[in-house]
Amino acid sequence: MSFAATVLTLYPEMFPGPLGLSLAGRAMADGKWSLDAVQIRDFATDKHRSVDDTPAGGGAGMVMRADVLAAAIDATARPGVPLLAMSPRGRPLTQERVRELAAGPGVAILCGRFEGIDERLFEARDVELVSIGDYILSGGEIGALVLLDACVRLLPGVMGAASSGDEESFESGLLEYPHYTRPQMWEGRTIPEVLRSGDHAKIKAWRHAMAESDTRSRRPDLWERHNGVRVQPPSDARHEEEE
Repeated sequence: MSFAATVLTLYPEMFPGPLGLSLAGRAMADGKWSLDAVQIRDFATDKHRSVDDTPAGGGAGMVMRADVLAAAIDATARPGVPLLAMSPRGRPLTQERVRELAAGPGVAILCGRFEGIDERLFEARDVELVSIGDYILSGGEIGALVLLDACVRLLPGVMGAASSGDEESFESGLLEYPHYTRPQMWEGRTIPEVLRSGDHAKIKAWRHAMAESDTRSRRPDLWERHNGVRVQPPSDARHEEEE
């Protein structure tokens, strides 16, 4: 059974968007996954197809209505498929959670707009709030694209070689090591000698050392989680390794 995604949105024309291209697009064409973008306004009950109203207690902007969203959710729900809502109030999306979602039958994603969603919806329905970062977007659609891209690339057969994603950032708890390719010399900068040595053991050790160095200097939070201790980032670890 292929991975099936349902996106509840006020802008279904935003989908598949970039997901219709490259790896994700080819995988969709091959039937490895599917995407259904559902117009939330279709579940409004008034002649104006209203999906929002003024915030209780006053304030700027509008709030998406729980009754309309619940109707959309109930009409499109599939047993065993998790319902996610893109929100800066959610838990940060991690590669571990992406792997869990990609291993399942699919996802349903609710894309908020305006000032937010009536909190009663989250009390009445089993919704997992997900954040893709500590910043604000105009709506949940771009976050949904990010989440789906992360999931689809992990589906069997999408990336080609089964091992092609094994050493990428976050898969081992570290950032990925740096990459190089031809030409050997470019603007006075050369490919590190170890990568030209042909010694696979040394290359593997160098790559691991670089992954650790970059993680320590760029993402001390990841390094602490990976290593279990707090350390000071190295001042110039890469230059020391490459020399």
